[in-house]
Amino acid sequence: MASSLKLRRAGVVRCPVGIVALMCVAAFFLGGFYGSGLFGRVPDLKAPARAVPASFTNPSHRGMRLERAGDRRGSLDGGAEGEGEGEGEGGSAEGGQGWPAFDHGKTGESSVSTVPFQMISWHPRAYVFPRFAPRHVCENVLAAASKRMSPSGLALRPGESEDGTRDIRTSSGTFLSANMDPSGSLAWVERKMAAVTGLPVNHGESFNVLRYELGQHYDSHMDVFDPKEYGPQSSNRMASFLLYLTDVEEGGETMFPYEGGRNMNIGYNYKDCIGLKVKPRMGDALLFWSIYPNGTIDPTSLHGSCPVVKGSKWVATKWIRDKPFSS
Repeated sequence: MASSLKLRRAGVVRCPVGIVALMCVAAFFLGGFYGSGLFGRVPDLKAPARAVPASFTNPSHRGMRLERAGDRRGSLDGGAEGEGEGEGEGGSAEGGQGWPAFDHGKTGESSVSTVPFQMISWHPRAYVFPRFAPRHVCENVLAAASKRMSPSGLALRPGESEDGTRDIRTSSGTFLSANMDPSGSLAWVERKMAAVTGLPVNHGESFNVLRYELGQHYDSHMDVFDPKEYGPQSSNRMASFLLYLTDVEEGGETMFPYEGGRNMNIGYNYKDCIGLKVKPRMGDALLFWSIYPNGTIDPTSLHGSCPVVKGSKWVATKWIRDKPFSS
């Protein structure tokens, strides 16, 4: 009785244990419900505004532009013909997100560019750029070259002759500089090629446009000139850039027999179509490097063109040198 009196004077009310427990449980659930709504909500963060793709135009080229963020989408498998082409300036980039442009220097670009590519080999360093050029660019280049075709030649080593090497390269071809193409397509390809390689336009030789008919081929060879075989070189070919101008029904692959160090010690027959193969598809491009970053020759850059089995093959090749080749 005395203890109860002391509790009342202190302002404490005694409650049954069951009621206290029930109140605690109720408080727990109510706190979880309201707390999740009031305190657990993630702020609604808005994504940054997508950068508007900028045109890469040439007034003489009827509005053609370098691929900018959102110009075209597609995997190596591609899609329907023309998919992604002709999208407006507001087209979405891959993944639906654009990128803000950085401040740029006097010789830089004012917008962020996206050019899809696949690294297909480290030895040699080789990349495929799917749908690098649209159909009309390929057709313009083909039209400009078709009037000038003649049997393809070779750079001969000391002691070699045209008759003795005639069967190595059986295609026909021509050399075209950008100013020989009134449509401006070659100039557009050169600028885009310089952007993806990081090598200036004036480091490139003229385009070598080649046509391979049924059964025609190019045996495995090197694009770089080995001074041990060709004598001293004032400059040399660093890389090769191939733009496929047509689809090929069967055959005609660009092949790398030594890719990854394979087949280098088997007494390889230079006519055999083995190793890594790249199938020609209209608009796709292939870049590979013939020298290592230290300037020495990469033997795995040996390559050739498999015989065409069905259809025909057109390709525009640009050899890129380690020093300016043209003004």
